[in-house]
Amino acid sequence: IFFALIYSTILFIILKNKFNEFKNDYDILLNAVKRLSNGDFDVEINQDIGMFNSLGTEFTNIKNGFEKAVNEEVKSQKMKTELISNVSHDLKTPLTSIITYVDLLKNDNLSPNKRNEYIETLDRNSLRLKNLIHDLFEVSKANSGNIKLNFVNVDLVALIQQTKFELADKFNEKNLTFKTNFPEEKIILSLDSSKTYRIFENLLINISKYALENTRVYIDIDEVKIIFKNISADEIKISEDELVERFIQGDTSRNTSGSGLGLAIAKSFTELQNGIFKVNVDGDLFKAIVIFKK
Repeated sequence: IFFALIYSTILFIILKNKFNEFKNDYDILLNAVKRLSNGDFDVEINQDIGMFNSLGTEFTNIKNGFEKAVNEEVKSQKMKTELISNVSHDLKTPLTSIITYVDLLKNDNLSPNKRNEYIETLDRNSLRLKNLIHDLFEVSKANSGNIKLNFVNVDLVALIQQTKFELADKFNEKNLTFKTNFPEEKIILSLDSSKTYRIFENLLINISKYALENTRVYIDIDEVKIIFKNISADEIKISEDELVERFIQGDTSRNTSGSGLGLAIAKSFTELQNGIFKVNVDGDLFKAIVIFKK
């Protein structure tokens, strides 16, 4: 009986200590969960929590997942706010001009020259408004995946040359000289020709707007990789990731005409065709890279 009492006492002490350790480990895990539920993402479980170690690892994974989701939501909300602000600005500018010149045209004493001048301004701003609204629909459909692609055999070299030829006037205005490195043989890929044309068009228009005057522009094609390079007229003060976001312009003061959707649409149309789109900035050198799959 004596030894049984001693054994029971020792066993009780051991079990009590184990229970206290168990409770302490449980309290550490519970406290971390409570802090996380209150939005504290700095909480970490660094100590050994015994049998709860596997749960501690899962807690860390959950915390990282929550933190990433919250950061993405904050970024999304910020983008929505900026989108509303920028859309309002870009829609308001041509619309205000249209309203103003419509009022001016109501003057019966206008000379024919003035009337024609006002009509040209109305036509220019109406077209700008139309293009902006069209771009809004394009990027909206691209992001929702609600676009039907019509894949045909496309000659990349010929399509870029055609796009460049059609925008020649814009390049001549800035006296831009093109240096191209195209393969002699055709590069035929299964792509949506209209969407691919829009990718090249947006990239070349972007060059015509932001390239430094009297400089060279480089276009290199290496199989399925197309690289556009130009020297920026202004210092690029925003990150490479931000440049391809919706309504972001290299001209942060937004003095340059445009919606800020050009690179975003090019990126969306490239990715819709299972391609890769990225931009690199090295000082004043701006580089856009489009990679298609064979």
